[in-house]
Amino acid sequence: MALTPPFNTTPQPYSQESTNVIYELLFCDSLTYYKNRIQSPYEYPWTVLLADTADASDLQNVAADPDVETRIKALACHRLRENGLPIEKRKLLAVVVEVGLDNGLDVLASYQDGTARYINQTERMVIWEAPDSRSNILTSNLFNASINIVTKIGPWDGPRRPHPVEGNVRISFLVSDGLYFGEGPINVLFSDALASPALTAATELMQYVTEKDLTNQ
Repeated sequence: MALTPPFNTTPQPYSQESTNVIYELLFCDSLTYYKNRIQSPYEYPWTVLLADTADASDLQNVAADPDVETRIKALACHRLRENGLPIEKRKLLAVVVEVGLDNGLDVLASYQDGTARYINQTERMVIWEAPDSRSNILTSNLFNASINIVTKIGPWDGPRRPHPVEGNVRISFLVSDGLYFGEGPINVLFSDALASPALTAATELMQYVTEKDLTNQ
């Protein structure tokens, strides 16, 4: 799972700006997107996340709060890191799989709390907010396979890269201590001994949530 140098440009993956915003929110690495949409006075945990001065203890409490959703925990960890504040322990919070297809980008984001987001290359979206027993098993499978990868690679020390080009797949791991990822041609990574179990698990989760979404319409 070799890493290649980062791009110098930041092209948008989708034609609709609203879809691009949802795409950016998947990675939980910019509080600006939230600050522009949340009206003050803020309530917890936004009082902590959007405070003018980052407080290590308060942010760590948010990251450890069992009642806070995973995406919020990831934002708290991101603010700790960007301010050089300590992270208590390394923990996998989310897995994001991006596939560059002929007609655009397919993206699945799976979070530790069982929620998920899927953006199809046609810009159709699935917002998975009600995990069930089957999706929890599929999420667990994905996280178990992903942890195996995270323990073998190091965090990326640069800014997040633009979306992968057509023909490439990228699997990103949002970990409390940073962003980890691997990228390569679709056929190569799906055949890679380390990457294949996670990519297969992600595919199964994507298929399940999209099928359930269609059934519920």
